Amino acid sequence: MKKTYFFLLALASVFAVACQGEQDKGFKLSGIKEFYKAAPEGVRTRWVSAENPNATKGKGGTTNKGAKGDAYILLGPGEKAVIFDQKGAGIITKMWVASSIQWKSPADRRKMKIEMFWDDAKKPAVSVPFTDFFGIGHGMVRKFESELFAMPEGKSFNSFIPMPYRKAGRIEVTNDTDDQLMFYYKIDFLEVPRHDDNVMYFHAYWNRDLKTDLGEDYEILPRVSGRGRYLGTNIGVLGDSIYKGTWFGEGEVKVFLDGDKDLPTLVGTGTEDYIGSGWGQGEYANMVQGSLVSDKGKDIYAFYRYHTKDPVYFHKDCRVTIQQMGNARKPKLMAIRKAGGEFKVLWSYVGKDGKQASKRYLDMKNPPKLEDDNFPVAPTTFYRRDDVSATAYFYLDKPQSELPGLPDMEVRTANLSERGVK
Repeated sequence: MKKTYFFLLALASVFAVACQGEQDKGFKLSGIKEFYKAAPEGVRTRWVSAENPNATKGKGGTTNKGAKGDAYILLGPGEKAVIFDQKGAGIITKMWVASSIQWKSPADRRKMKIEMFWDDAKKPAVSVPFTDFFGIGHGMVRKFESELFAMPEGKSFNSFIPMPYRKAGRIEVTNDTDDQLMFYYKIDFLEVPRHDDNVMYFHAYWNRDLKTDLGEDYEILPRVSGRGRYLGTNIGVLGDSIYKGTWFGEGEVKVFLDGDKDLPTLVGTGTEDYIGSGWGQGEYANMVQGSLVSDKGKDIYAFYRYHTKDPVYFHKDCRVTIQQMGNARKPKLMAIRKAGGEFKVLWSYVGKDGKQASKRYLDMKNPPKLEDDNFPVAPTTFYRRDDVSATAYFYLDKPQSELPGLPDMEVRTANLSERGVK
């Protein structure tokens, strides 16, 4: 009996090692940082560009006798171009684009979109206005560098996000402007024998709410089901002019994980806090957090946060929101009310009251009214309504999700010119 037991135990160990060995046959992207190591068997470097659109071995630069005959493609009005179309297992490691869309208005830039499909899925995993995909909202371009994106001089578009696929990868760009566009591009990728079972697919989701509902959190990422990782977001806010002169960013980011309903598991402390700053936000660009536009005169803001060093994993589902809250004192709030502005006061901080400084009005049975003499003339947080848009980046264990598609052109482009977005 003992011999049989030990035989079965040894057999199980051999099977486990064999399975682990099979699992280890998948390509490990982490290996590319070990510069001194040779490529694993079957891993090949390829570039796709207009000079070699199919990444065919030994077939790059075939026109004009190799003298830069096809450095770009031309996209006519309403035209779609497939800029990446590969079969088999692989992983995109970098994307670079320079396009005459750069010289268009932010509204026109929002008329160009990028879509990505994995493993021949019918629905795109990525469907985002082109420039918004590359790390900054409002159809803007700025000089910056982060861990995931870069615009080195504010006139090119770079992505460093790893994008694996098992059977096929396809990327399309569509020009819905009224003009022909020059489009230079290069997509770096690796052909690999296979991926491990736990390798997930890259997704990106964009939406915009032209005027958020009072007291309702804006959804950066609506609930998505499956196993995955929330990678982060870039957010754009156009503050409603009725609140001009007040602070827009008191809202907390909330992440609902694995069945969370009314209350989240992860919750921050404020908008600028989420992007690593505090006591308001100016303009800065760090690798995982930044505020690329903070125009208090026009109430235009664009900022980002990427969870590359502090992963946000989910096993069943995930939803990400941000509250729409501002801060002002009583006289300013009274003026907003007189002008017809909508808001709801939430709490005040009265420093002279020591440990009782925080006045949480929603927890009070009979909270003071704004017009009451006993309402404090102190910093007061309130719900407000603004124009908010965001691109959410995440990985998922399937090549397509149940999320809504890209909003129509009117939603994408509304009010950008009128608000002076540049």
